[in-house]
Amino acid sequence: MGPLFEELDWRPTPMGAVSLRRRRDPALGVDVYEIKLDDDFLMSSLWTTGEVELARLGLAAAQEEALDVVVGGLGLGYTAHAALDDPRVRSLVVVETLGEVIEWHRAQLVPLGEMLTTDDRCRLEQGDFFAMASSPAGLDPQEPAARFHAILLDIDHSPGHVLDPQHASFYRPGPLSRLAAQLHPGGVFALWSNEPPDDRFTAVLGEAFAEVTAHVVEFANPLQGGSAANTVYVAHTTRR
Repeated sequence: MGPLFEELDWRPTPMGAVSLRRRRDPALGVDVYEIKLDDDFLMSSLWTTGEVELARLGLAAAQEEALDVVVGGLGLGYTAHAALDDPRVRSLVVVETLGEVIEWHRAQLVPLGEMLTTDDRCRLEQGDFFAMASSPAGLDPQEPAARFHAILLDIDHSPGHVLDPQHASFYRPGPLSRLAAQLHPGGVFALWSNEPPDDRFTAVLGEAFAEVTAHVVEFANPLQGGSAANTVYVAHTTRR
């Protein structure tokens, strides 16, 4: 067993100081990996059900037999890993704004790093997802203007609680419509949120997509007992 607490890396970035920590939870008997941006917790390996369900629900809504997928936000890699569990996924581009987070995976400082960086279907790309989503060049730097069968997004805490004020403008009909144009007919956009379903945001999605559903994802709370919940929005473009 290693030390009870270890800061594996700490870096200053334009968004703030990003850090990767590992701590031992004696009550649960597990190592917990956490990513923080300044004092804001971005992700913990204790809470991964929502990230996994983002991939599962999003890809379950995709009807093609072979899928090209984008994940916005790498974090600890749970959404990307869950996407790769779907045998239909033939390519996965993970767009992460912080190069430091990509480095942690390539250096295998996080539990899923080796799995993601050795899967030939998966490519980690540093970039600003929100800028790329509105750009004619699109979300794949190696294939400009590529279209996808599914785009899975887990960056902000919710559409109303963003990590960077510049992200807020994305959650509007115009930018969401430009994102929808990067999907094939019947393609899926799925979004994770840490807050309950928001009818106003569901209506905004409905202006850019043909169908929208908000799924409540419940999971056990090992620290406080009882359960907690996230939301996964799933939106379709018009089918053929």
